[in-house]
Amino acid sequence: MRIKSIITFSLISSFFLFSLISIWKILSTLQGIELQTLNFNFYFLSGIIISIISIFLSEKFNKLSKVILLASVFVLVDYFINSSLPVWHYIGTFLILLFFVNKLSNYNKKHFNYDFSAQIIFFDFLTLFGIIFFSFVILFPFYLMLVTSFKTQALLLINPLDFSVDLTQDIKTLFKSYIVVFTEYNFGRYMLNSSIVSVGTVIITLLLGIPAAYAVARLNFFGKHFLSTSILIIYMFPAIVLVIPLYTVFSQLGLRNSVFGLLIIYTATTLPVAIYMLQGYFKSIPKELEEAGIMDGQNWIGIIVKIILPLSLPAIASVALYVFMIAWNEFLFSLMFLDSPSSFTLSRAIQFLNVGAETPRQYLMAGSVVVTLPILFIFVYFEKYLVSGLTSGSVKG
Repeated sequence: MRIKSIITFSLISSFFLFSLISIWKILSTLQGIELQTLNFNFYFLSGIIISIISIFLSEKFNKLSKVILLASVFVLVDYFINSSLPVWHYIGTFLILLFFVNKLSNYNKKHFNYDFSAQIIFFDFLTLFGIIFFSFVILFPFYLMLVTSFKTQALLLINPLDFSVDLTQDIKTLFKSYIVVFTEYNFGRYMLNSSIVSVGTVIITLLLGIPAAYAVARLNFFGKHFLSTSILIIYMFPAIVLVIPLYTVFSQLGLRNSVFGLLIIYTATTLPVAIYMLQGYFKSIPKELEEAGIMDGQNWIGIIVKIILPLSLPAIASVALYVFMIAWNEFLFSLMFLDSPSSFTLSRAIQFLNVGAETPRQYLMAGSVVVTLPILFIFVYFEKYLVSGLTSGSVKG
C-alpha cells in the first residue's frame, strides 16, 4: 500500500467534503440561518480523518454500517460545535455525509497498490466535484425562481435578497401567486394551447418523418444522396431571417394569430432533424428482417408498421421528446404570429405578463415555474429514451 496515494486520497476527499458542506452552508444562509464561521479547519481535518478511517475499516465493517457510523459521528461533533442551528440543517448535513462516505467506500487498501492510483483518484473526485458544482450553478436560478413565486409583494419590497420560504403559512397563502396566474391571468388556457401545439407538432412530425426517413434509409431514388446530406440545411439560416417572409405569407393566407399556423411552422422546423435522426436509426436495422416480412406477404406499409416501428421505439421516443421540447419552449415565432391573448402559448404568455411595471415579480416567477415544470418532468422521465435513441443509430448493425 502506497503512502503517497493514501495522502493524496485523503487530501482530495477532504477538499471535496469541504466543498459539499460549503454549498450546503450557502443554501442554509439563504433560508435565514446566520453562520458566524465556516470552520474550515474542522471540516478539512474531519475529511482527512474520515477518509483514513474509511480505508482501514473497509475490511472490518460492511459498507452500510460503516457509512451510517461515520456520518453519524461527524454530525454529532458538528452539532456540539454549532448547537444553535435548526434540525433540518443537520439532516441535510447527515445526508451529505452519507453520500460522501458511500463514495469513500468504493476504495479499499487494494486500490492504493495500483500504478497511477493517485491520478485515478484525483480525476475521479474532480469529475464528481465538477458535476455537483455545475449542477448547483444550473439549478440555483430555478431555486430562486421557485422561492420568489412563494413570496408576497411586501416581503419582496422589504428584503429582495431574502430567499427563505415561510412554510408555516397556510396553503392558500403560500400558493397565492399560482392561484392568481391561473384565475386572473388565464394560464390554464395558455397551458392548453401549448399542449395542443406541442402534441400536434409531435404527431404531424412523426407521421411525415417516419415514412420519409424510411425512404431515405432504404429506397433508391433520384437525389437520395443530396437529400440525406442536405436535409439540415434549413438550420443554416437564423430563425429571425425566416420570420419576416413567413409573417408576410401567413398574413396573406389568414394563418397568422392561429394555433394551426404555429403547427405548420413548428413542423417545418422540426421535420428535417426528425428525418435525419430516424434515418440513421433505420439504417442500423438489419435488412434481413424486412426481407423476411416480404416473404410473409407484407407490403411496405406493413413492414414499417409491424417491423420497423416496434424496433425503433427508442429512436421515435427520443425524436418525439426533442420535438415536444422545441414546440413547448419556442418563443420567437409565437411572439411574431400570435396577437390575440386567447391563442397565446405559455412562452408568449410570459412575455405578455411582463409588459409594463405593474405585474408583481412573484407572478412572473410563478408563471415561469408553470412553464418549466411540465417539460422538466417529461424530460427526466423520458431521458433514457433520448440517450438510447441518439446513440443506437450511430453504429450500423
